[in-house]
Amino acid sequence: MTAPTTTARTRAGSPVLVAVYLALSLVGLVGTWWFNIAFFLGGGGDYLGGWFANAASSSAAVDIIVMAIAACIAMVVEGRRLGWRPVGIAALVVLSFVIAVAFTFPLFLALRERSLLRAPGAAR
Repeated sequence: MTAPTTTARTRAGSPVLVAVYLALSLVGLVGTWWFNIAFFLGGGGDYLGGWFANAASSSAAVDIIVMAIAACIAMVVEGRRLGWRPVGIAALVVLSFVIAVAFTFPLFLALRERSLLRAPGAAR
């Protein structure tokens, strides 16, 4: 019997990737909200204006906005492909803009890997 190909093992999901993605999700949550809370405790101000305060922050803002839109599209398409409930997919999209895409996209990837692990016929 031959060993499964790398592609077959990847499509089946990986418990290691689930853990890595969950860790990244936690880092994304804590990292973004650490600075959000510091901003608001420091008097707040024009939050979105700060995103475009100078050329460097504007570049980072456009980068994250484009990434967030692409990630949300991917979450909807892949979530539907995997048969996830629409309310769960919608929650991930909304939380991407309410909390942080740095939190929700790795969370989505962890949930996706877990779905692949549980799928019928997944190599174990």
